[in-house]
Amino acid sequence: MDGTITGGTTTQEALLRLWDEKRDMLGISDPERVAQLRQNAMQGFRNLGFPHTKLEKWRNTDLSRMLGNAFTFPFEAQIENVDLDEVFKCDVPGFNTFMVAQYNGRYIERGNRLADASRGVIVCSLSEAFSKHADLIEKHFGRYADVENNSLTALNTAFAKEGVFIYVPDNVEVTEIIQVVNIINSDETVFLQPRNLVIAGRNSSLKLVQCDDSIDDHPGFINAVTEVYAGENSVIDHYKLQNKNDRSALVNSMYFQLEAGSSLSTNAISLNGGLIRNETNVKLNGRGSHADVLGVYLMDRNQHVDNQVFIDHAMPDCTSNELFKGILDDHASGVFNGHILVRKDAQRTNAYQNNKNILISDKAVIDTKPFLEIYADDVKCSHGATVGQLDPEAMFYLRSRGISQDNARMLLMYAFAAEIVNRISIPQLRLRIDDLVKKRLRGELSVCDQCVLHCNAREQKVAFEIDMSKI
Repeated sequence: MDGTITGGTTTQEALLRLWDEKRDMLGISDPERVAQLRQNAMQGFRNLGFPHTKLEKWRNTDLSRMLGNAFTFPFEAQIENVDLDEVFKCDVPGFNTFMVAQYNGRYIERGNRLADASRGVIVCSLSEAFSKHADLIEKHFGRYADVENNSLTALNTAFAKEGVFIYVPDNVEVTEIIQVVNIINSDETVFLQPRNLVIAGRNSSLKLVQCDDSIDDHPGFINAVTEVYAGENSVIDHYKLQNKNDRSALVNSMYFQLEAGSSLSTNAISLNGGLIRNETNVKLNGRGSHADVLGVYLMDRNQHVDNQVFIDHAMPDCTSNELFKGILDDHASGVFNGHILVRKDAQRTNAYQNNKNILISDKAVIDTKPFLEIYADDVKCSHGATVGQLDPEAMFYLRSRGISQDNARMLLMYAFAAEIVNRISIPQLRLRIDDLVKKRLRGELSVCDQCVLHCNAREQKVAFEIDMSKI
């Protein structure tokens, strides 16, 4: 059940044709509302098409080069000759997680059982959830994602079939860290659309780590959408780790719905990728809800990263804190667009937004636009952005104490990024990410370094070649 582009066919035309041919197989278990949602979403994509640089939000991120590839659209991943136990393992000492495997966008059933399953916690494929948990799908699927204005989210909604479904009942604290690992490994140029749905009930808590990795060096396009519902007084600790090859595009759209008294911390860590776009949408939909939205990105060569953050303060007495930091070298480019909306009745809102960037070379560029839209009068809001090079006074201080120029630069860059890394609340994960950031800054981390297959893929030169041995 695959689709392949023929000569002269654009990606959009191929997807429309694939929809006409395969849509009956997509919605076999759909509730009536979801079936209609798919139809409306596909019509929206048909009208809007792929986003382009004439759109304000996409002015600095051009997908045309990536979309120029001849894609295949696999509905089922071929795994016959893959050792899944070897591929899906984590080498972080002491980092014990319940690992959920996605191979080329497909959920892989590995037979492992969550310790909290006896308390009603569900972790399964999205397709299984459509057939076995139709009531939850009916209540939550597609309720929070924007299919009217976001054509990529609409496209994903229309084709949503494979992905991860997580449900935490009321009053349940999940004791295990759930780690979703999405590995892309294909000899073909694939276009994948994984869809995830996470539901946390009242007074529940969940720690979730999502990892996007590449094994090969083939180009690909991943259009991923995740909806997260946080019930009243729930706590969600979320991390997104991205280490993709330089020929891939990853558009990762996250939609968080926070009810009264709930708390969210989400942290996006982008270490490698040809083109990465993170769209984080948070709706504070109940009194007393809080969101920490954090991110750090380290880009070099011709890599591009785009962080789009929209925080909607829809109710009174809510707080949010937003901090993104980036380091760019060579011809790398970055975008930060932060938008905080405070609605008319959202009194006593506290909202803070900041984006800080270091440009190592004069060829690297960053376009940053923090933005406040406020309709209430009893609020405390601030926003800011900085773009610059390493502090010469700090460099002089370190040099005067016998540290070489290269090592001083490395140390200052590490200290800059560490502010975000230190906000990771899981100790073993924090140590691992801290180590990866150090490797990335001194030029030791490429997309293959944390891959367990060691497939001898072509090494790619990185620009952060700094000796840290004397620090």
